Amino acid sequence: MPLKIYVEVIAKFDIDGNITPLSIRWEDGTIYEIDRTLGVHRRASLRAGGAGMRYTCIIRRQKRYLYLEDSRWFVEGT
Repeated sequence: MPLKIYVEVIAKFDIDGNITPLSIRWEDGTIYEIDRTLGVHRRASLRAGGAGMRYTCIIRRQKRYLYLEDSRWFVEGT
């Protein structure tokens, strides 16, 4: 089963309570800017387990899923 890779996230919180992730810091310290957020939905991670808000993001021209589960952010590892 793939692992949850917990990451640091810089995010913007607007006055309506919406959260927009702006960048992630990978395990090795590399920071990746999030180019665009395509959608936000409550979803389960079928690959790594767990559930929360799933952000469909474009990072370096690739679609990635970023999850906010309780107060922690993760991506699915292999």
